[in-house]
Amino acid sequence: MKFSIDRAALLRALAHVQSVVERRSTIPILSNVLLKADDGMLTLSTTDMDIEMTEAIAADVTKSGQITAPAVTLHDIIRKFPDASKVTLELDPSGNFITVKAGRSDFRLSSLPVSDFPQFGGGDFPTSFAVRAADLRALIDRTKFAMSTEETRYYLNGIYIHAAENEGVAVLRAVSTDGHRLARFEMPLPEGAADMPGVIIPRKTVLELRKLLEEAADEIRIKLSANKITFEFDHIVLTSKLIDGTFPDYQRVIPSGNDKVVEIDPKLFSSAIDRVSTISDGKSRAVKISLNGKTMTLSANSAESGSAKEEIEVQSETDSLEIGFNARYLLDITSQVDGEGCRMTLSDASSPTIIQDTSDPSSLYVLMPLRV
Repeated sequence: MKFSIDRAALLRALAHVQSVVERRSTIPILSNVLLKADDGMLTLSTTDMDIEMTEAIAADVTKSGQITAPAVTLHDIIRKFPDASKVTLELDPSGNFITVKAGRSDFRLSSLPVSDFPQFGGGDFPTSFAVRAADLRALIDRTKFAMSTEETRYYLNGIYIHAAENEGVAVLRAVSTDGHRLARFEMPLPEGAADMPGVIIPRKTVLELRKLLEEAADEIRIKLSANKITFEFDHIVLTSKLIDGTFPDYQRVIPSGNDKVVEIDPKLFSSAIDRVSTISDGKSRAVKISLNGKTMTLSANSAESGSAKEEIEVQSETDSLEIGFNARYLLDITSQVDGEGCRMTLSDASSPTIIQDTSDPSSLYVLMPLRV
């Protein structure tokens, strides 16, 4: 096998696929990228046995064939070649090494057998639909912060997506929760998604997909089976196993009887939380919110550092109420509010609070209170 390719094109593709590779894999072939050169195209593939990423780019193929190469090392080499370089890769006649050349630089890398590279993708995907890249970015951004990292509750370590209805309107709904907060995002149900199964997309897949979407074109094709999901766009195919578990009944977590409504400027609110929480103790960074008519007082206390208090104006008819929250969780939610109004719907000091963007009904957040 032998081909030549522009450094920039190869570097971009390698940067995408090598991020899937586990740095400490105990299976050597999983540290390698599979390179297939044929008919003017180079296809790069990597996998960790849970995710597979494939990208195809144009190349000047002198001799068709396929090889494997250490993904991270090859990426580092290409990254350090001069800009505008022409890179040539060729398989050694022995089949055990590949040469990588650019200008006067010449590298020789070991190559593992192509037959060792696992076949991960393929299979039947009965559900298929398309979404705009901007919508998929919004879906991930509005929910990813609430994904759990707790291994014992593995079924929370991702985003749950499914077809649902909201006031008679069919929607594609995404939900994530770590037991302390919940994020829900909705968008119009794409054509072809009505019969989709409810699936949990793993955390790593979500984060890898979000990086790719930064440069994605207008449309993303999503395909689903009972245990896998595939995202296709811009000559890139990302295939992932789904989390084999049952997502909890999140509807039971969303309160329906909260009757105290407070509207506030989200930027002022976030800034005040950030300042006051500087004093807070421990991981929880507890902040107390005291409501009294048209004012909200945020306060924090620390046995070592002292205390802090800040008062801001709100729109509310709520009588006296005190409630505590984890400041970091509260900031994660308020940072998702892009509009000029943030609405908090409360019940009492021990019940979950709903937070929404007053100008964007597609997102809803639930936050459990703390004792302060």
